[in-house]
Amino acid sequence: MTAESSILTEVSDGVAVLTINRPKVLNALDIPTLLELESAWMALEADASVRAIIVTGAGDRAFVAGGDIADLKSREGLAHYQEFAEIVHRVFRRIELCDKPTIAAVNGWALGGGTELVLATDIRILADTARLGLPEITLGLFPGAGGTQRIIRQVPLCRAKEIMFTGEQISAAEAVAIGLANKVVPKAEVLAAAHEMAARLASKSPLVLKLLKRTLNSGGDMPLSAALAHEQAMIGLVLDTEDSKEGCVAFLQKRPPSFTGR
Repeated sequence: MTAESSILTEVSDGVAVLTINRPKVLNALDIPTLLELESAWMALEADASVRAIIVTGAGDRAFVAGGDIADLKSREGLAHYQEFAEIVHRVFRRIELCDKPTIAAVNGWALGGGTELVLATDIRILADTARLGLPEITLGLFPGAGGTQRIIRQVPLCRAKEIMFTGEQISAAEAVAIGLANKVVPKAEVLAAAHEMAARLASKSPLVLKLLKRTLNSGGDMPLSAALAHEQAMIGLVLDTEDSKEGCVAFLQKRPPSFTGR
């Protein structure tokens, strides 16, 4: 993509880096950016060489500072709002259900829609200067890009309510402490740490990771009894893969496995 694009992608050694590229507005999300993000994401999903996807923001200040406030002010009427809401929900759900592992490399502020994007990724690595939050209440709004539903499924309900009711920002260290993120690293190392994690994931079987993610995503919406039956069926599929046999043989032969995705 060109340097003027709102979304930049780069693929190397099985790892894709997708950068939201609107640093002048702190990588805020508007409809054109979301549509470009969706198109770029679909291309990465279809690219068999891509085994893990990193999402980050351009510049040194923000991951995604939220929705574009100027764009919000321009929206009048329910129909216009529904257009934005339909698109952002569709795009974030695609990211959440992606068969490939996803990593958020949070290099700065991730507020509002930025935190909602983080909530849709698998693994979250935060710069020590990063700040997360859902401050929509301070604008007379509340999170509307999946944030109300994803955060209550990922952190204690009382803490999720406090974050949304007060609109407070939380530090990277607290985000890890409450289970909203995986780790904190120095700001200069956040992308390198994400690459290191992505490389580890890219070395695993892409087919088994796909089936594992589907097991987790589907099972999380089921009662335990149904989820256990679902897991039982899915592990049966895994045992029929060439990669499962390769992994076991490699273990017995004391060598690294060579997974092909079959």
